[in-house]
Amino acid sequence: MDDFGTHLIPAPRRIRPTPPGGGAGFVLDEQTGIDAQPGTEGVARWMRATAGAATGLPLAPHTGSGNRILLRVLPGLGEQDGPEAHRIVVGGGLVEIAGAGAAGVFRGAQTFRQLLGPEAFRRAPVAPGQRWELPAVVVEDAPRFAWRGVLLDVARHFLPKDGVLRYLDLLAAHKLNVLHLHLTDDQGWRIEILRHPRLTEVGAWRPRTKAGHRASPLWDERPHGGYYTQDDIREIVAYAAERHITVVPEIDIPGHSQAAIAAYPELGNADVVDTAALTVWDTWGVSPNVLAPSDAVLAFYEDVLTEVLGLFPSTFVHIGGDECPKDQWKASPAAQARIRELGLAGEDELQSWFVRHFDRWLAERGRRLAGWDEILEGGLAEGATVSSWRGYAGGIAAARAGHDVVMCPEQQVYLDHRQAPGTDEPVPIGYVRTLEDVYRFDPVPPGLTGAEAARILGAQANLWSEVTENQQRVDYQAFPRLAAFAEAVWSELPAPAERDYPAFERRMTAHYARLDALGVDYRPPGGPRPWQRRPGVLGRPIEGAPPIV
Repeated sequence: MDDFGTHLIPAPRRIRPTPPGGGAGFVLDEQTGIDAQPGTEGVARWMRATAGAATGLPLAPHTGSGNRILLRVLPGLGEQDGPEAHRIVVGGGLVEIAGAGAAGVFRGAQTFRQLLGPEAFRRAPVAPGQRWELPAVVVEDAPRFAWRGVLLDVARHFLPKDGVLRYLDLLAAHKLNVLHLHLTDDQGWRIEILRHPRLTEVGAWRPRTKAGHRASPLWDERPHGGYYTQDDIREIVAYAAERHITVVPEIDIPGHSQAAIAAYPELGNADVVDTAALTVWDTWGVSPNVLAPSDAVLAFYEDVLTEVLGLFPSTFVHIGGDECPKDQWKASPAAQARIRELGLAGEDELQSWFVRHFDRWLAERGRRLAGWDEILEGGLAEGATVSSWRGYAGGIAAARAGHDVVMCPEQQVYLDHRQAPGTDEPVPIGYVRTLEDVYRFDPVPPGLTGAEAARILGAQANLWSEVTENQQRVDYQAFPRLAAFAEAVWSELPAPAERDYPAFERRMTAHYARLDALGVDYRPPGGPRPWQRRPGVLGRPIEGAPPIV
């Protein structure tokens, strides 16, 4: 492999010079046109907006003269590898980017941008007269997994719409294809629901915020909040679709619901707690205030989800289902009466009743329910997909029971966890998870049969935002580790212990220059910069190696 192949991230399946023995590459100039065949028009628009802006070249529609970039869909490329399979051929006066589907052409365009060099990731030319040359090369590539996701928690700390759009661009640059938006929690409700306006009028705002871990004595006394209007959501979804990214919404039930109960006290267990006195929660952890198991609550959330389905075309809708304390249900005469009425064995089955209701409700509307691995408790709803976060065990159990799984074990791919030991890491949370640790993550645990392993749709890196209060902090926690995660879920890599991490580090040298051009405030290899530290803000570090559970 020549130098042209040593800097691509994620690593492609095959790369070789063309023609054999080398030969002339391709130079972009004022005459270079884009020949967009049917189905690739969106990719052409994206290339003009990105590569065109960075180079200052028009990249106009090809007219028959001058060199050209040919974009085309070749379904045969995906016979084994699906619609994201693609091939790039560079040589002489032609760059051909072919994909099994439009998504494959778009993934190929990401590789094209990387081949141009780090300056191609800027929004305007920085070196007038620069020669934009690609090497003569053939790249053949396809992803290992169909689900390559990132969770953004916009409920704990709100990320304004422009920040979400920026993150979609960052996901696209790394060939990631799912954005899981955690829209509701105890600390905030972030999506406009027209039928229930108090969800955002009240539920989107809190008067102050705990600074650091919940045991910290520090508070940020500024009010915090925000939400996305329905037009904001439509814009986010459309922007993602242009980049062949699916946005999966999460509406948390029956736990993590204090913001909703603060807005509508009748949603809570009013027979055991004064729900009218509740406010949007200003600290972290697991709130004891959960939804009441009533028909009125089911109807309320059917209203919510009806509007959510109208905004998100995603097949999957995530309903949370995690960390639901049962104490209020145990003390509630109404909840106990509901358990007896339904003939349930106890509170775990009552939670399962919630999940099963919405599993059926979503299935009737052509959608699929996804939830955290606690939805296994009390019996898993038929058709539900499990996001396995407490470790691998929930995903293994679900796969063996014939359910689809997205692996996101907190011990491996929770990117809010700290990146190094020591006192310099800002607000240190959880286990140390280095760039190398994430690079060696594998979504498929050993011991599964072939049919069981096929149930692993892919994996997701989760960015929870209790201690990531703004875009800079999210950048720091996500990068560079998200680049390692992207390769772990895209590329056909050896077993984790056999992966060539030094070679990945060498490729990261070029990738850091791309991140610099994109304005990403990543953690440098040598440790945080002075402004990235948070001295004196209490975290919750956990020592030792994380267990494989």
